[in-house]
Amino acid sequence: MIEVSGAGRTFDGRRGRVEALTDVSLSVADGEFLTLIGRSGCGKSTLLSMIAGLLPPTTGSIAIDGVPVTSPRRDVAMVFQQPALLPWRTVEANVMLPAEISGLDRGDVRARAEGLLSQMGLLGFRKRLPHELSGGMQQRVSLCRALLQSPTVMLMDEPFSALDALTREELAVELQRIHLELGTTIVFVTHSIQEAVLLADRVAVLSDRPGRVREIVPIDIPRPRSFGFNAHLDQVASASARLHDLLMPLDKR
Repeated sequence: MIEVSGAGRTFDGRRGRVEALTDVSLSVADGEFLTLIGRSGCGKSTLLSMIAGLLPPTTGSIAIDGVPVTSPRRDVAMVFQQPALLPWRTVEANVMLPAEISGLDRGDVRARAEGLLSQMGLLGFRKRLPHELSGGMQQRVSLCRALLQSPTVMLMDEPFSALDALTREELAVELQRIHLELGTTIVFVTHSIQEAVLLADRVAVLSDRPGRVREIVPIDIPRPRSFGFNAHLDQVASASARLHDLLMPLDKR
């Protein structure tokens, strides 16, 4: 599905060249949930933007379904840390925006928009404006918008990090349900070890800048998973401890 081959990215700034990523190679299978985790500044968001076609790699290549990524694709949706909803448009109009941009018939996608809003518990708020919603509800609207055109790939850049802990947990569980139902390929950036273990099939741990794949950790824990007490606490603890060790600086282990 997604192939990142020897990809690197440098930026030229006033203080010289900054190497954000170097020689990153990884594969994401069709329908897989891959989480990217690493310390601040390691290039997680840069890598996600490269997969989305928003930034070209300086070296190496990226392909989706065998097609090189050179620009944004309609079958790839991106969800950001902030919902980025248009404040003058209603919830429903915000969700419908991708269809308008793509020139699709509104009637053909309205039923899907209503279905998504219903699944997210937002149907009764579809005529509300974004400022009338909580942060969690706004991010649910953003998820509905991303899912409107049934993307084959969804890229998510710390989408829950600005939310309170309880709302963050609720949305993480909701995202797990969506993934199980739709089988969408997801690449998810997070700083949270707990979130990574809850959501991922595999976790790619990036090294400090310049970021490279340090290790890919499989999360072989049965689904559905939860933050609460369950029969797999030992496996959750083991996976969390492994990720914690990989993220710690070498001189502090």
